[in-house]
Amino acid sequence: MRILQRENVANPQFKKIVIFGAGLIGGSFALALRRANAVGEVVGFGRSAETLRQAQQLGILDRVGCDLEVELGNADLVLLATPVGQMADIMSRIAPHLGAHTLVTDGGSTKSDVVAYARARLGGKLGQFVPAHPIAGAEKSGAAAAQADLYAGKKVVLTPMPENSADSVARVRMAWELCGAVVSELSAAQHDAVFAAVSHLPHLLSFALVHDIAQRDDKDLLLSFAASGFRDFTRIAASSPEMWRDICMANREALMGELQQYADELYGLFKALEQRDADKLEQVFAEARKVRSNWTPQ
Repeated sequence: MRILQRENVANPQFKKIVIFGAGLIGGSFALALRRANAVGEVVGFGRSAETLRQAQQLGILDRVGCDLEVELGNADLVLLATPVGQMADIMSRIAPHLGAHTLVTDGGSTKSDVVAYARARLGGKLGQFVPAHPIAGAEKSGAAAAQADLYAGKKVVLTPMPENSADSVARVRMAWELCGAVVSELSAAQHDAVFAAVSHLPHLLSFALVHDIAQRDDKDLLLSFAASGFRDFTRIAASSPEMWRDICMANREALMGELQQYADELYGLFKALEQRDADKLEQVFAEARKVRSNWTPQ
């Protein structure tokens, strides 16, 4: 692939951003800001030299970073777009080198743990970190999966801390809005409780169903007859195992509560079948259908 040359953008809102993790989340963030002519230069860091080279070839990055002190001191914005489990170490590494006006945000799917990492690792730079969670994604990962329109019309949740200034929150909000996102705010605890129910639990169930089928001797026969219902329910089981391992462990308590509640719901259905209670089944199905039919994804 040919390395793309980028024209200079006159007076961008962000002269320089640094991205840790130039895959789907980080790469799409960079491409969206480029499309909005809102960034002058994008520098990337990551674990995989090959992924970083590919991100540069795809026009996501202008440069691959080598020296944290050099790159972070004059950066306007840093995005941590790695799995949550890597963020504590990155925070420790970047804290000494952040410029006085450099803001940091993240794309982690859990927030209480990320806030705890920041409090433990960022020291006097804590107020420069504004936690965020973009509610957008895809099953595919890596730089090649990045899309300039990934965040268009999608929600991004900020979970500001008391240490954040109003200006810092507003500037991070602006960055996500320039990507086309609709930005809202929750506390970190509210965020984790909400997403344990509507995101983390569905992923856990999807992985569990596919894993269950995979352990059976007749799995090939079963999968040969699986159709749209199985496909739609298990689509998210193609997501990154590493990322979802970290998410499940980070939001363990809330997710365990949701899993127990769901297990109780399943047991209710088991009892209805055991007792041949067709009316109970129909009641549950009708209530679920009504809620699902009235729900409009945003």
